[in-house]
Amino acid sequence: MPNKVLTNRLYIKKFLDYLKEERFYSPQTLRGYRSDLLQFENFLDKGKLNLARIEYVHLRRFLIELEKNKYGSKTLARKISTLRSLYRYLTRFGFAKKNPAVLFPSFRSKSRLPEILEVEELIRFIEAPDTNRLLGLRDRAILETLYSTGIRVSELVHLNIEDVDFQNGMVKVMGKRRKERICPIGEKALSALQTYLDKRRLPGAAAKSEQENKPKEKSHHILFLNFRGGRLTDRSVCRIVTHYIKKISLNKNVSPHTLRHSFATHLLNRGADLRSIQELLGHVSLSTTQIYTHLTTKRLKEVYDRAHPRG
Repeated sequence: MPNKVLTNRLYIKKFLDYLKEERFYSPQTLRGYRSDLLQFENFLDKGKLNLARIEYVHLRRFLIELEKNKYGSKTLARKISTLRSLYRYLTRFGFAKKNPAVLFPSFRSKSRLPEILEVEELIRFIEAPDTNRLLGLRDRAILETLYSTGIRVSELVHLNIEDVDFQNGMVKVMGKRRKERICPIGEKALSALQTYLDKRRLPGAAAKSEQENKPKEKSHHILFLNFRGGRLTDRSVCRIVTHYIKKISLNKNVSPHTLRHSFATHLLNRGADLRSIQELLGHVSLSTTQIYTHLTTKRLKEVYDRAHPRG
């Protein structure tokens, strides 16, 4: 078992490598862990403390410092969860003799219902891209695919053309922890994808940018290309979504995940059962999916209050 005392930075690196290589965490999740842990590292370095040898009192001081900086309850809960995961790893693999994070009090953030778009808003949003341009066709296909399948943005950007079964209307998705699942995709999304791919394959459509930038990954099999001919990133898709929300002047805080929330909520409103939605979203636990029952219950209450004579 490891007994050598390492630097704080090296402990963090080993933990992040473990999450990436062994637990298959997504790049987005890893960025969140890295940010939380670098903040924790700075706190420890200021006090000349070693990460693997501290006591609960030090973790408590770190939490007090965060509270003084007026972090929200959701952010604090996430940072505590990050530290719990870190110390479970350190004790499991013998880097620390004891786990001071087990003494952390239960910390529940105030649950907020996710933002969703109404069907009419979604139609305006999805139809916002200029389909006379190749990038507009791509963006239309992206928005259609996100809403039609309910997949995560991290899953969308890793799609390849061969993952889409145009004949049977299905998409093969690689989800969290590299778990593969098959998602249905609707005719409108398939049509948008086909139109985009047909236009992209025309002579000269993307060849110039691909040749000039020489992307490391061969682009012919990537489903959604950036303007350089490489694979889109999560952040690029976020910028695309923000651009079209502003274009239609919709006063809502919308991200790619909003389309996932809208997908699930609209299915539930139209009679889909929770187990089916769980499978479509790729949730491991049904409790994760149950947030959408709160959304539909909230909507029913609003309808009741408006419509009932004595509501």
